[in-house]
Amino acid sequence: QVQLVVSGGGLVQVGGSLRLSCAVSGRTGRYDYAVGWFRQTPGKEREFVAAVNWNDRYYADSVKGRFTFSRDNVKNTGNLQMDSLKPEDTAVYYCAATPLFSGSYDFVRATSWNVWGQGTQVTVSS
Repeated sequence: QVQLVVSGGGLVQVGGSLRLSCAVSGRTGRYDYAVGWFRQTPGKEREFVAAVNWNDRYYADSVKGRFTFSRDNVKNTGNLQMDSLKPEDTAVYYCAATPLFSGSYDFVRATSWNVWGQGTQVTVSS
């Protein structure tokens, strides 16, 4: 029922910024669902980037201090603000959703998420 549409991405120089948006539709409200961001490069497993669950935010060590997850309560959209971008950030980025979780839920694992949006390419030139 839930559908996710990702927008943003593109080409940016090292040290630049981009914002990705994940629009949630097909149901009323967002916050009975957790939303996550993953990224993937050819030949590698899908990598956890960030997530929001309840009022908690989680970030991969590789992006802490540079990426910020925020939400637009009116548009029911989650945003990933990416600053100080590095060539290592180059990947296809995906948005995902799953019901709100608690306890020891393995949110870092891509298979723990139920709904996925389409990927968007982020390329950071060096």
